[in-house]
Amino acid sequence: MDRIYLDHSATTPVSKEVIEVMMPCFTEVFGNGSSQHFHGREASKLVDIARKQVADAIGAKVSEIYFTSGGTESDNWVVRGVAEAYKTKGNHIITSMIEHPALLKTIEELTRSHGIEVTMLPISKEGFVCIDELKKAIRPTTILITVMAANNEIGTYQDIETIGKIAHDNKILFHTDAVQAVCSMPLDVVAQNIDFLSLSAHKFYGPKGVGVLYRKNGIKLGKHITGGEQERSMRAGTHNTAGIVGLGKAIEIAVRDRDKNNKYLSELRDYFVSEIHSKIENVYFNGTKSDKRMPSVANFSFEFIEGESILLRLDLVGISVSSGSACSSGSLEPSHSLLATGLPIELAHGSLRFSFGLSNTKKQVDYVVKSLVEITDNLRELSPLFARKEGGTFNV
Repeated sequence: MDRIYLDHSATTPVSKEVIEVMMPCFTEVFGNGSSQHFHGREASKLVDIARKQVADAIGAKVSEIYFTSGGTESDNWVVRGVAEAYKTKGNHIITSMIEHPALLKTIEELTRSHGIEVTMLPISKEGFVCIDELKKAIRPTTILITVMAANNEIGTYQDIETIGKIAHDNKILFHTDAVQAVCSMPLDVVAQNIDFLSLSAHKFYGPKGVGVLYRKNGIKLGKHITGGEQERSMRAGTHNTAGIVGLGKAIEIAVRDRDKNNKYLSELRDYFVSEIHSKIENVYFNGTKSDKRMPSVANFSFEFIEGESILLRLDLVGISVSSGSACSSGSLEPSHSLLATGLPIELAHGSLRFSFGLSNTKKQVDYVVKSLVEITDNLRELSPLFARKEGGTFNV
């Protein structure tokens, strides 16, 4: 069997439809979109088309869409930009304990460099932000609430519409990192009370190295990169025309095929989850089992085993999965998202994320389950923790 890829939350392959629209940008429409001649104007037209595709996908105006290098840059831009632009109003930011490192590390840096104060909202066992705690955390100096739409490790959706309304009722700006959500969750920046929104093309079958920041018109935000006049003088630098064109097409396809894809992926995931529970003992599903979750993600903790050991064994038999966020894969620390849900550190260390994509099949799932049964049995035989087991398991 060919290699099986189950790490689509880390990145996705570029779809054929997207590649087709990108190719002319490398050989035919290769001009600099800021140039005034024919070749520049042709490139600029393609960028304008992509900007409208993004705006239509999230219910925004074309003038509210800014192209970036990806979700990390967009997240950084919002947090740093708001801290600077609204420093006379306040210095308090509210976020959650399960945000992406692009946000958490930036906020941490700002606490040292700009005197920013932060409230980290607690998370329920299923991965939901506590709304009551959010309301309690608001201060007169609060300038930003930032909560991701869907978690990249356990797939839980947050109630961003309610969070956004709370923010607006209190005259606070609201940002959501929707990098993981756009494929499966309807986004409407007006209905969901969103002031800023981050996207990254490679999470929805587009190219790497290109993303989006949505900024609601009328909201202050400092210039991000100075130099040229690109992106309405907010972010200088020659446009990545091919990447932007690919992003526009990818988000158009994601919205077009969302319902069909959600149905396929959720059925595949549910079959996988059922098979794991029926064939492997002492395994725990992380996150919510309700419909308030991404259809593509299943996160499991395997008792008595290190997740890294399972990952390496799976890789040897042709299966690619993740032990957490790809941005934290070099760390030996357990997932901060799982720990935030109250999962014991031993189980957090034994966790794996399986994230499905459109090319995955039931036949592949059967092979993955069979491999997991064999690998977990073998690793537990070698585990001193399993050898000392006296019938008790971790209290989760």
